[in-house]
Amino acid sequence: MYNRISIIGGSGSGKSTLATILSNKFGLPAIHLDSINFNSNWKEINKNTRDNIILEKSNEDKWIIDGNYLNTLPYRFDRADLIIWLDYSTFAQLQGIFKRLYTLFGKEKPEVPGCKERFNLKFLKYVITYNKKKRPEILKLLNNVPKDKVLIFKSRKDLNKWLKKGGNYDS
Repeated sequence: MYNRISIIGGSGSGKSTLATILSNKFGLPAIHLDSINFNSNWKEINKNTRDNIILEKSNEDKWIIDGNYLNTLPYRFDRADLIIWLDYSTFAQLQGIFKRLYTLFGKEKPEVPGCKERFNLKFLKYVITYNKKKRPEILKLLNNVPKDKVLIFKSRKDLNKWLKKGGNYDS
């Protein structure tokens, strides 16, 4: 049984959806980091304030935290019982983004209250460059983590197989 699960991956990989699924399965509170980072209408809060809130949440006994926010990842990795990395291709991330846009565009995102799903070129550039810029940083951080507490999924198909088997580390 897990008490603290960290879910990381690029935009559109399904981090929040997975956090909700696992929250229901394990009875752990899901903490969506975008809901900490953004106030209504996508207004970002101060980064130091955000990181301090994330660290406070990470100190709690039970959680599923979805999101990257690299400054706080080492601490979350240290505290987590399980780390799930949705290490998908850029194409798969874009598919997830466009699927989300199709279903939620202009509607409030459930995991980010007060923020309606939107799309802009800055975000598209972030998604397209994520694997080139952010992925190496995540790999470097994961090198300092015991391998037995990390699950890496390269595709939604593999993740779904794992979930169908029960979503346990050894399944």
